[in-house]
Amino acid sequence: MEKTLEYAGIKNYTGKAHYNLCPAKLVEYALKRKEGLLTDQGALVVKTGKYTGRSPHDKFIVDTPEVHEQIAWGDVNVAMSVEHYNALKDKVLEYMSDKELFVFKGFAGADKKYRRKFTVINELACQNLFIHQLLIRPTKEELYNFGLTDYTILVAPGFHCISEVDHTNSEAAIIINFTERTVIIVGSQYSGEIKKSVFTIMNYCMPLQENILPMHCSANMDPDTGETAIFFGLSGTGKTTLSTDPNRMLIGDDEHGWSEEGIFNFEGGCYAKTINLSPTGEPDIYRAIRFGSELENVVVDAKTRQPDYDDGTLTENTRVGYPIEYIQNAQIPGVGGVPKVVIFLTADAFGVLPPISRLDHDAAMYQFVTGFTSKVAGTERGISEPQPTFSTLFGEPFMPLDPGIYAQLLGSRLEAYGTKVYLVNTGWNGGPYGIGSRMKLSYTRAMVTAAVNGSLDNVIYYYDSRFNLHVPQSCPGVPEYVLNPKDTWANKEAYEDMANELAMMFEANFNTKYPHMPENIRKAGPHPKK
Repeated sequence: MEKTLEYAGIKNYTGKAHYNLCPAKLVEYALKRKEGLLTDQGALVVKTGKYTGRSPHDKFIVDTPEVHEQIAWGDVNVAMSVEHYNALKDKVLEYMSDKELFVFKGFAGADKKYRRKFTVINELACQNLFIHQLLIRPTKEELYNFGLTDYTILVAPGFHCISEVDHTNSEAAIIINFTERTVIIVGSQYSGEIKKSVFTIMNYCMPLQENILPMHCSANMDPDTGETAIFFGLSGTGKTTLSTDPNRMLIGDDEHGWSEEGIFNFEGGCYAKTINLSPTGEPDIYRAIRFGSELENVVVDAKTRQPDYDDGTLTENTRVGYPIEYIQNAQIPGVGGVPKVVIFLTADAFGVLPPISRLDHDAAMYQFVTGFTSKVAGTERGISEPQPTFSTLFGEPFMPLDPGIYAQLLGSRLEAYGTKVYLVNTGWNGGPYGIGSRMKLSYTRAMVTAAVNGSLDNVIYYYDSRFNLHVPQSCPGVPEYVLNPKDTWANKEAYEDMANELAMMFEANFNTKYPHMPENIRKAGPHPKK
């Protein structure tokens, strides 16, 4: 352990370092250092300050010769020169050289054949608690035999960049150097930046080195048959909520790989949104908030220490991180077979997409590449209400390679195993955002259940030619009128106009971003009615 900081570049260290502390000790340090306080159920609650969500405009990838031809450079994967990276890294290392530091060594990848070793060095005990619970925790033997790490992540929220000097966009920066296998996260205390940096690394490694499809998805499994289902979707679409099903085993809530043998969780914990959380709506997540869990930006009563999950004063993006073992029906280790069903989740703020529809192979490829949803308030800085967006692969901010690499992997998996694909709209019905209402969770749960247990295999479907979707006319536990979005609108003409508007957005996005996609996939998307 004594060589860890030196290996990370922190020379002549004069502070005090703590290695792989248990959650109880990390909580004690966090309280002693006034990083947070305890709730009535024993969870640690912290405030992350200015940064209450990811800061995508502050993310960079170091442009080294080894990766230059591999990275899909652009507005998402923004280059930083080696020279500027080295200069900034030297400052960060000097800043950390006399700080009390908390070090966690753990794994990403529940399948031991494909896992990566990570060393995370934190300035804050609370953030070390977070990553301890979110990554896969080593056994004593695994820690003893850990050896050299694959990637090192340096996290110093107290270090603020000077943008005009450090060539960043603000005081915060998230910089990944794939060649040096190092990540620097400074200026932001939002712990999601650590988690998503690990994910980005896995998304880079898995396709190139193991021919594995990395996925921004949750996954669960039937406890009797062992059949698995995966749920793609951006934050706020329901990945965590819908996969946390008391009748199925939870494999993971956010990040997975799909190998030829099946799927596996990248993580050892969950990171769930808590806004409007209730013991009746999401009982498993509610019960997981206890000692060892970390709440971010949740308002807590000063006297009773009871969290108010309906209070979005600090942000709508209130969060909790907890180990997956806190879910009673977690599948440990997080490994499952080939998915029987794939579900694409979208939160349509226009209110015109069907709540559930079946996709053929080409339509599935189109929707995967397109990744339509609405950014939900708070997930990223500056988002105060849902905004329609197209996020390639339902995870564009975390996919450093060309989208075609991931799409080809998904297409080959779907074709090889005959996996069924559904598009589920967890967004609005009865009208767009501001007029309609969010789809009832009970209805969405019923539709997902029907999709994964085969109840939708033999029902009658109608074809939606505008969006190229096959929509079931009936579903157990769901009123029939809900299944056709037009029936939920009072103004049918307004529905037609809004549906056409969204279809045109699909066309424009695809033509702009994917001009070289095969014609069969291009034709499998929405087409506005003339």
